[in-house]
Amino acid sequence: MSRLSIDPRMCSVCRGRNWCGLSYCPLIARRVARLRLSSIRDTREVFGSSPPSVFVGRYGYPYVSIGPSTPPETGDTSIYDLPEKWIGVKLEDILKFRWSLVTGSTKLYVRDTKSAVVEKLHELVLSAKPVDVEVRLEKPVKPRILLSEFEPPQGPRAPLKDFRVVGNPAIPRVVDRVYGDPYIKASEAILLLYRSGVPVSYIQKVFSVGALGRGETRRLVPTRWSITAVDSTISEALLSEVKGFPEISSIEVYVRRYYDNLFIAVLVPGKWSYEWMEAWWPGSTWNPSDRDVVVEGDYEGYRGRTTYPEIGGCYYATRLAIAEHLHARRRQAVAIVLREIYPGFNLPIGVWFVRENIRAMLRKGPVLVTSDFKEVLELLNRETRLGAKKWVASSKLFKLLLFSRRISEFFGRKGFD
Repeated sequence: MSRLSIDPRMCSVCRGRNWCGLSYCPLIARRVARLRLSSIRDTREVFGSSPPSVFVGRYGYPYVSIGPSTPPETGDTSIYDLPEKWIGVKLEDILKFRWSLVTGSTKLYVRDTKSAVVEKLHELVLSAKPVDVEVRLEKPVKPRILLSEFEPPQGPRAPLKDFRVVGNPAIPRVVDRVYGDPYIKASEAILLLYRSGVPVSYIQKVFSVGALGRGETRRLVPTRWSITAVDSTISEALLSEVKGFPEISSIEVYVRRYYDNLFIAVLVPGKWSYEWMEAWWPGSTWNPSDRDVVVEGDYEGYRGRTTYPEIGGCYYATRLAIAEHLHARRRQAVAIVLREIYPGFNLPIGVWFVRENIRAMLRKGPVLVTSDFKEVLELLNRETRLGAKKWVASSKLFKLLLFSRRISEFFGRKGFD
């Protein structure tokens, strides 16, 4: 799992104290997850309380693998699939939760939203509380674990024979309303649920199983795509209002350190524009090199983007967190958000990690409020390993802000609006 070279002898004396330099102990997480799964080893039936949880794959689209996920235990398992509650939880524990989930999957065409399997999945996923399910598999479960840049970690899978919902789903009234409305667009349903206080991760699951949208247009949506689609849809709607608000009055800088990650947000007075940048150190998740720090980023001006950002789903997850913050304050700003990822963080864990950390950082408030950009650069030199000079050189918006007389002069120029 790790890209770092770890002496096995160290593990025997370390015993989870992170002497290897990682942000988590993969041995502890893996062993506990396998212990939980030992009760179903060589069996083809799993009974447990689904958080609720479901997975929809993307390979083979428009035919996708889909099915319920549940740990082999009953009770309140909601935290197993609720990223909004994972900040402050040890990474080992999150991995234990996720790797304990057993998924039974079957192949379906994306338009088969009225099939018996999907209708039972709707009954499961629409519940706001864990639901007891009985899953019957074609083959015994193999203790295989999956990691992805986009979705939370996934536990073992096996072909699904059948399953049934044993408990009584607790479906919120607003969810039942949009589910039963064949005339509401999926985007409108997503926004209605969000504005009703439904967690984003819940909306992503409901959207993924084809439970939202106009009648015959409903589709199964791969989990990876549904996560980004919901983040993008909600943030776009919030920003349409944010762009009509007054600008913030001062430059604000926010800082957060969490599990070998550094997050910094710089909000500058001006019309809405946004940039998300990541710097991956050698030995971190997406940088297997031995020497060079890899810096990547994407941005948008006041009018938004017309192409998908190369940097992926973290772009929209961060944009949602920033849009929520500005919308709550009824202000707009130029937003530049930076992330440094160090060698101890070497596992892809999903875009939720970024979204929830940015939310937490903004809730805490700024560490610097100023009208002098020089103070911002001094803070970047003090807080970041990359340094202000390299961050500015890699950024589109920093350069526009620093080397222009007025921000507004550039809003009509190609590449900024």
